[in-house]
Amino acid sequence: VQLQASGGGLVQTGGSLRLSCVASGRSFSSYFMGWFRQTPEKGRDFLAAITWSGTNSAIADSVKGRFTISRDKDTVYLQMNLLKLEDTGVYYCAAAPRRSVGSYTPMREDEHTYWGQGTLVTVSS
Repeated sequence: VQLQASGGGLVQTGGSLRLSCVASGRSFSSYFMGWFRQTPEKGRDFLAAITWSGTNSAIADSVKGRFTISRDKDTVYLQMNLLKLEDTGVYYCAAAPRRSVGSYTPMREDEHTYWGQGTLVTVSS
């Protein structure tokens, strides 16, 4: 099983980036696919998640209105707009199994079974 994240780089404040996460090695149809950001100050924070079907999604309040998550075939995307200095960090994609009932969205690190290698985003002024 592999989650391959890419798309990070250097961008100025106010700019945009789109991160990609290619999932392979198993079926993820019963998983939430999520994105996290890690910084030295705050650790690893949940940003967004989407079911493989795309019917359910969630965005953290801290990035709502600027970040969106989507999926197309085997790739999950994180579109990041209006980037701020505090968006600098290493971005990870991850997969968490869905619960069999209810609409619970996994947001904790320990709920995620598979992790990508991370891609660095640096926002400069």
